[in-house]
Amino acid sequence: RFDKIIQIPLPDKESRKMILKINAEKIPINDIPNDPQHVDIDKIAELTDGLSGADTAAIANTAVSLVIHEFLDAHPDVKDIEKSSADAKVTMKHFEAAVKKVREQKNLKIGEKLVASYYR
Repeated sequence: RFDKIIQIPLPDKESRKMILKINAEKIPINDIPNDPQHVDIDKIAELTDGLSGADTAAIANTAVSLVIHEFLDAHPDVKDIEKSSADAKVTMKHFEAAVKKVREQKNLKIGEKLVASYYR
């Protein structure tokens, strides 16, 4: 038990950028510079203003989850999945959707969070 409450401030833009970079290191992102869906960590860091470090880290995992669902919907045949799995990349639209989803979940009430987690 702690006798003191320690307040930890929310991360600034540079800290959020580092959190995003660390969490994006091992996921297949679209890193083609001139592609409109190129993942821009700087922009994502701006979009995550007001989020905690844990929320910011959750964005990368949520983006990957969105890609997996999208990929499986587009490739119902297992043989097709094996051939096309290298094409499954996280794009800027996935990160933007992940930011929106994390913000929405953060704003839910306790009972709503349990239902949202169960029925995703």
